[in-house]
Amino acid sequence: MDSIKQAVELARAAEVVHRPGVLSGSALAANGPLQRSAESPINEVRLRADHLEANRIVAYGTSGPNGRYYDMLRTQVLQEMDKKSWQFLAVTSPTAGCGKTVTACNLALSISRLPERSVLLVDLDLRRPAVGNYLGIDGNGGVLDVLEGRTPLSSAVLQASIGPNNMLVLPGSVSSNSSEWMASQTMGALLQTIKRDFRSRIVIFDLPPMLLGDDVISILPRMDAALLVAGVGSTTVSDIKECQRHLRRTTVVRVVVNKSTEAAGSYYGYY
Repeated sequence: MDSIKQAVELARAAEVVHRPGVLSGSALAANGPLQRSAESPINEVRLRADHLEANRIVAYGTSGPNGRYYDMLRTQVLQEMDKKSWQFLAVTSPTAGCGKTVTACNLALSISRLPERSVLLVDLDLRRPAVGNYLGIDGNGGVLDVLEGRTPLSSAVLQASIGPNNMLVLPGSVSSNSSEWMASQTMGALLQTIKRDFRSRIVIFDLPPMLLGDDVISILPRMDAALLVAGVGSTTVSDIKECQRHLRRTTVVRVVVNKSTEAAGSYYGYY
């Protein structure tokens, strides 16, 4: 937890004082939307560089000066995950506005540029899904349609391409019962299917903010590791300490501190 302790110190130094029924898996098994291979024909979407850059998504290429920071984060995260043969990485933040979705999208795109790596980005923020908006992907279908049995996983997953690189994306959907879905057997079945059908890929899950409900702590036991994104100006010392309490049984591979090096012209710093 050294990285969390360093984030606590950074937040203290910045003197931030303001911060703005378990469902059964039987229906899933009966309808069988997750039994089809997700590596078969996948719908492709082309990402636009101008849209990505307007939304601070910069790690799709090697020419931008800010992309190198995400490449450094990518290398360190993959090194930690490879040591244990981990596949599932949860990305969360203490509260809203810390930049977790920007970090998840940039990290996924950075990994997609590695010739011997592949990645699946899953939007599991059922309270406020944003991956599709940041990437410029239509919000049709999504993870909730898969959970409710309306769409097979193989149809909901998209191949997002830009230049010679591509990654897979499972867009998000809004649910008024996000906590129940996170703890459900159906969600467990979905994650097991993703693990099986995408076993050669790193899977990044963009989760809701940790302190806004029990969604994250419900699903953390099903994740291999976590990446915590804090924000200078929006994350307090008490926020980080509360997250540390919930993350005691989860390996935190890195803590990203957004805008901590803003004066140097980069999007974030990390510890």
